[in-house]
Amino acid sequence: MDKKRSILNVTISIITKVLLLVFSFLLKVCLVRYVGNEANGIYSLYTSIFSFMALAELGIGTAISFTMYKPIVNNENEKVSALYHLLRKVYFVIGIAIFLLGLLMTPLLPVLAKGHSHSFNLYLTFGMMLISVVLEYLFTCKTTLINAYKNNYITTIISSVAIFIRRTIQLFVLICLRSFEWYIAAKILGVLIQWLLTEIYADKHYREIITTKVKVDSATKASVIKNTRAIFMHKVGGVLVNATDNIIISSIIGVAILGMYSNYLLIMTSMTSILTMFFTPLTSVVGHLCAGDNVQESKKYFKFMYYLNFTIGIIFYLGYYAVAKNVVSVFFGEQYTMDKWIPLIITINYFIQFMRQSVLLFRDATGAFYYDRWKPVLAGIANVILSIVLVYICGVVGVILATIIINLIVSDIVEPYVLYKHGFKGESPKKYYVLSYFLIVVFMVCLFVLDLLMQNNANQVIELVINGFIAVGVALVPITALLFNRTYRSNLIKLFSKTKTLFKKKKTVTLNIENKE
Repeated sequence: MDKKRSILNVTISIITKVLLLVFSFLLKVCLVRYVGNEANGIYSLYTSIFSFMALAELGIGTAISFTMYKPIVNNENEKVSALYHLLRKVYFVIGIAIFLLGLLMTPLLPVLAKGHSHSFNLYLTFGMMLISVVLEYLFTCKTTLINAYKNNYITTIISSVAIFIRRTIQLFVLICLRSFEWYIAAKILGVLIQWLLTEIYADKHYREIITTKVKVDSATKASVIKNTRAIFMHKVGGVLVNATDNIIISSIIGVAILGMYSNYLLIMTSMTSILTMFFTPLTSVVGHLCAGDNVQESKKYFKFMYYLNFTIGIIFYLGYYAVAKNVVSVFFGEQYTMDKWIPLIITINYFIQFMRQSVLLFRDATGAFYYDRWKPVLAGIANVILSIVLVYICGVVGVILATIIINLIVSDIVEPYVLYKHGFKGESPKKYYVLSYFLIVVFMVCLFVLDLLMQNNANQVIELVINGFIAVGVALVPITALLFNRTYRSNLIKLFSKTKTLFKKKKTVTLNIENKE
């Protein structure tokens, strides 16, 4: 039953995510075409501001949901009830805190939204967005409870239905009313629908848990606090790296440029979110492998996974660079295209981040997550400082360049070190460092060759197709070199065979990864 539910959770998640990404792209195209690029930039700014405010959550919700798993398995309903009510109180306080932070941020909006032309009410739209965000915290505790019982597919369906209804209304509003205010009002309606559906399901299936009021014991509180510390640090780092870039661009360069930049970013983040799904089914395989004591076997599998990571990344990220300008031109309008340095630097940044997927997968599977808790905080602070310095020198490129530098000299060094020291029992990561930077250089060379080979055509669609094929051709050169390696080819076949076996059989899977050079 657990395996069937896991497959169902993953399947529903993948299908709905792809559909919603397509819908999201269509919606953004309509926002730019019918309301304007400035509204697009303002919406991206609002999203980043509220991502930053989400730090008020401190990771407590995630820590409590982790703590719920064991009592659920042991049928300790009173303990689950205690954790649920603690979570409910926490999210209520968080909602109030975010509302107050939002009110404090309101006077700063004209400063943060540099170049705003007053085509719509900045304070009204921000206030409406604030209401939609605060409302979400009123039912997040029930969503967490449902997920804790391994019914993620239920919350995925509920949120997807609400988002689909919301975005359908938003499309109607954009096309017929061409109003940014009503566009955000539709978001509030979508949140209310999601709240209603969540309440109905939770009250029907978990009424006993919800209505029973029990206090959390001291040992559980201590566990929650410990987990919160580590999670909070990773959340801080993530927000400082990802959410602050848009705020810096908007406040220093302007919302119009942010709107144009966000179009390129939407294509990239949509593609990357789909690519990371390749690693979702492999989490269980890695978990089984790392549960044993065979460190050498884990290292062999990790090395192969890293090569696979590179194989997937070089195809899609070269492809992004080849077609990004054409996609923006065709869907958003040629007036919203940017200098080729923007998609180039975005490509390099996201490829380097994508190459960390294997390290992060094994770090979490081996339980080494706790040991690099200070890294994201330090990296995040350094990223903000460097971004502010470089944005005055290089503009938008400087903000992205800062992220690349921090990843190369901090994340790409600390994360592998932690994995090898704590996950692989003190093994040296020197060979990994050499391989990692070598593959990044290989990608950069391929990107340079692609840039030289790319063609110009009067027809944007034809140019997109031609350059897309050229990108695939360039990517196939290093991939072919890898496939000539018998070990990699053999292990690739074993990977898919063992992954398939994991979902068909109930016994522990052992991977016999070859290690012949």
